[in-house]
Amino acid sequence: MIVSSLRMPGSLPISCEATWPKDVGIIAMEVYVPSQYVDQTELEEFDGAGAGKYTIGLGQARMGFCTDREDINSLCLTVVQRLMERNGLSYESVGRLEVGTETIIDKSKSVKTVLMQLFDESGNTDVEGVDTTNACYGGTAALFNAINWVESSSWDGRYALVVAGDIAVYATGSARPTGGAGAVAMLVGPNAPLAFERGLRGTHMQHAYDFYKPDMVSEYPVVDGKLSIQCYLSALDRCYSVYRNKIHAQWQREGLEKRFNLEDFGFVVFHSPYCKLVQKSFARLMLNDFLSDPSPNTDSGPFSGLEAFRDVKIEDTYFDRDVEKAFMKASTELFEQKTKASLLVSNQNGNMYTPSVYGCLASVLAQQTPQQLAGQRIGVFSYGSGFAATLYSIKVTQDATPGSALDKLVSSLCDLQTRLDSRKKFSPALFAENMKIREETHHLANYIPQGSVDDLFPGTWYLTRVDDKHRRQYARCSLNDDRPLEAGLIDSSITTEHIPSPVKKMPRIPTTTAGTEVVVFSNGDH
Repeated sequence: MIVSSLRMPGSLPISCEATWPKDVGIIAMEVYVPSQYVDQTELEEFDGAGAGKYTIGLGQARMGFCTDREDINSLCLTVVQRLMERNGLSYESVGRLEVGTETIIDKSKSVKTVLMQLFDESGNTDVEGVDTTNACYGGTAALFNAINWVESSSWDGRYALVVAGDIAVYATGSARPTGGAGAVAMLVGPNAPLAFERGLRGTHMQHAYDFYKPDMVSEYPVVDGKLSIQCYLSALDRCYSVYRNKIHAQWQREGLEKRFNLEDFGFVVFHSPYCKLVQKSFARLMLNDFLSDPSPNTDSGPFSGLEAFRDVKIEDTYFDRDVEKAFMKASTELFEQKTKASLLVSNQNGNMYTPSVYGCLASVLAQQTPQQLAGQRIGVFSYGSGFAATLYSIKVTQDATPGSALDKLVSSLCDLQTRLDSRKKFSPALFAENMKIREETHHLANYIPQGSVDDLFPGTWYLTRVDDKHRRQYARCSLNDDRPLEAGLIDSSITTEHIPSPVKKMPRIPTTTAGTEVVVFSNGDH
């Protein structure tokens, strides 16, 4: 009997690697957040919470939210069309579209099928993919599927488009300030400025009831807060361990004998339920490095003064305040360098669920120059309750020259702070009123939304009515607005395509000038 030799995790024959498209990853990104928010300091006072409970304890400054004019379909319609317009892309150039979401408004019909209405004029119906769901992990699963499709025998040379979108709302109580809403769209293909490192994914999946949504008639989840934190941190530990084993195996094949640690990431982004948990998670990666190092230097350097924690067991430290404080202090400088910038959207808009970690990635890109990003390894930790988690890495291209793919990606996101600043602040009372309306009208048939459309951002899709058969109809706000948010928007009448199709240049679709409510979409017959 002939027994084939075993390969180390992360190892693949060179002949196999040579057949794949090169540098498959994210080529373009678009972020959408609602046009209104509530201030967390004001919400603390309104809720009767202690001063600083939301702003310091959770690390949150503002929370974006949707009125009854926006739902998961409209969020995704908005972010997809913005991505296509701002990058001058043809809908014919997309061969796969997948949506990651846990905001379910139909137990059968996918959000992806609603988005296909954007493709109608192009005549392109040959588009693979549907929706993927597992709490906040669905966007990452959809992204992995897109990457895998481009690297597979099924790939036909066109782009994949991944959309992560959610509306995170909670019943009145301590969890409500950890809500948020938004969507992120990502264009995936070869020769990408953000290339996924092959073989470097550490995944952990396990059964737990830490956060789930068993009530089909309510938007609100059932949450076990303490268990959810424990699941998140334990998944981070496991994923980091698997990731390090895989990168060590790659390095050994390349003749490198070194230990991977936190310093080897240029940036690290995390799924962010709230900002304080991200800082604690970063510190936890340093704890993992410390405990796995056979002879850490506790006299100087980042591990200085930590010798008292040398014998702790990692599984006993989830709620150990002494360990938490010591390693948060020890990792402060690295956190400032590698992760703090990623919390812009999270701090200003809240938890978006599936788009959360990709809002963090966009935040890093928005606040760095192409030269600062070039050649960096970005660690990405994605977590979804229930629970599913992966730690993987992205390698940024070395090409940061003007007009390069990286330069275009960074430029498209550089107005992210301006977008956040251009939103309208709602009082906590008005926020609570809107949450009450959503609660009372969730899944109602024969319903016309009450919210105003006057304050929606230009180009935003919104719900116009739900008919007696629960079919939803949508309209789009005009793009003709001089507010700063859309200063960089490419008008749909401009035919320049600065991101051609990966394999062949696809023709542009016929174009029209957008106007208020000139197009009406539905999620049923049209």
